[in-house]
Amino acid sequence: MKSIGAMTQAELAAFIQSHLRKNKIYVTLSGGAAVSIYTVNRYVSADIDLVEDTYADRNKVNNAMEEIGFGEKNRYFTHPDTQHIIEFPSGPLSVGGEAVKHIKEIKYATGILRVISPTDCVKDRLAAYYFWKDQQSFNQALLVAQNNPVNISEIKKWSQAEGHLEEFKEFLKQYKDKN
Repeated sequence: MKSIGAMTQAELAAFIQSHLRKNKIYVTLSGGAAVSIYTVNRYVSADIDLVEDTYADRNKVNNAMEEIGFGEKNRYFTHPDTQHIIEFPSGPLSVGGEAVKHIKEIKYATGILRVISPTDCVKDRLAAYYFWKDQQSFNQALLVAQNNPVNISEIKKWSQAEGHLEEFKEFLKQYKDKN
C-alpha cells in the first residue's frame, strides 16, 4: 500500500475511513474535500471533513487516529507526512435543515470512501452561500453541478424549504448559462 505521504486526498480519506470502520467509528466525507473529488481537483481543499454518522467517543477517535500516525491539535488531526488536515464535525450528517439522503461509495486501493452525493454536495455548498453569503461556496456548487449529474428539482425543493428560492434562481441561471 502507498505511504500516507503518497496518497491523494481521496485515497487518504478512504484509508482513514476504512481504519475507523475497523474501530466501529462510522463517518462520511463532506465539505471541500467532496468538492475536490467531484470537480477532479478543479477546486482544491487541504482539509478532510469526516462527519460522524453516529456518535463516536472522542477518546476512541483519538486512539484510532493515533494508531495510523495522526495527532490532534486544536480539534484537527495532522500527520507529519501529509498536508491534509482531518476534522470530525459532529453529526448528524445534514445540509441546512435536511438530513443527507444519498451516500456514494467509491473504491480506492486504500479503502472504500463514503462521500455525500453530488446533489447533496451542491446543497452543502449552497447552504454556506445562503447562510453566510460565501461566494466561493456558490462557485463550488456550480463546479460540482456542472461536472456531475445532480437532481436540480431536488436542489430547488430544498432551497425553497430553506427559504432561499431567489438565491437558487441565480444559481440555476448560472448553471444553465454554463451548460
